[in-house]
Amino acid sequence: MEVLSGSCRFGLWFVHVWWSGTTIFQVLFSKFPLDGPVPPPFTRYCAGMEERFLSYESVATSYPTIYGQIYAEVRKVAYGETETYGEIARKVSTSPRVVGQAMRRNPTPLVIPCHRVVGLHGIGGFSPSPEIKEALISMEEKTNQKKKHPDGSSFQ
Repeated sequence: MEVLSGSCRFGLWFVHVWWSGTTIFQVLFSKFPLDGPVPPPFTRYCAGMEERFLSYESVATSYPTIYGQIYAEVRKVAYGETETYGEIARKVSTSPRVVGQAMRRNPTPLVIPCHRVVGLHGIGGFSPSPEIKEALISMEEKTNQKKKHPDGSSFQ
């Protein structure tokens, strides 16, 4: 199995992806590009198009641990929506702190959309910069707004 790597641009950052077929091994944000291809959904997503990465698997969800359960639950958070650390914690019977630890260790952001998990009274952390989390949430909200009719109903 050959593991490919490459990057695409998201604002001032580059999204580095290590992948093989439909398995994503790692996603990192960097100020510097990484030569090579990325799966097309990453390029579309970074260009502001709705993408849920549902046809891709993260190595992080393949383990039957509490983190694996948390990651599986976070994958269910809809594009353009957020849930709190506490809401995710209740769904998998753990504490918000454990959810935060899992999000900090998430090897495949975007595939496991940890940016959609926020604090009760603030956005929460994001590596390498909380500004990336803010930009991702803002981009998704704008994309969702473009899909709505003036009366608030959605295009289908």
